Amino acid sequence: MTNPNRFIFLGVIAGITVLILFATHLSKPNEVVLASPNEETIPNKEEVNEDSLENEKNKVGEEVYCSLPNSYPALVLQWCEIIENSAAKYNLDQRLIAAVILQESGGQAEAYSASGAVGLMQIMPSDGIAANFQCINGPCFSSRPSMDELYNPAFNIEFGSKMLINLFETHGNWRDALKYYGPMDVGYYYADIILNIYENYQ
Repeated sequence: MTNPNRFIFLGVIAGITVLILFATHLSKPNEVVLASPNEETIPNKEEVNEDSLENEKNKVGEEVYCSLPNSYPALVLQWCEIIENSAAKYNLDQRLIAAVILQESGGQAEAYSASGAVGLMQIMPSDGIAANFQCINGPCFSSRPSMDELYNPAFNIEFGSKMLINLFETHGNWRDALKYYGPMDVGYYYADIILNIYENYQ
């Protein structure tokens, strides 16, 4: 005869394992980032002007003033000039862009998530793993830039900033805009993390 306590013990262990995996998955800032597949909120990649991207590059050896709080990690602060230029171009608060970058990639331009999101602001590209995501009318991200384009920090921040302002204009407030920028099916969890970073890094 089988001992019923053995099954209870195995069930408890399995349940704890599932909870740990779920909590670990939610706590990783760059694991799953699915931007809204709503075409109205996605900038056309041609809208991101290449000339403006060239002007965004930091000049080696030149000290640059940064208006971002020093409480941000150096990995995020290194992109300060690009962040400020995109913030000015799209009338965004540079701290909001920095908060998204901190959460999404920790400031690592080469970040690539398990879901296929790319770069500093973890944007879903048209190729790679993201090409497998299907929406009603076909591939969800077919109008997006390529992975190669999104690995360029200036292009990534510019494109992500344009997405953010488009989402804000569509939804009318930052909490809803950030909800649709972040992972699907987590409600306001992602938006609240970004807004918390925004408030606490001053």
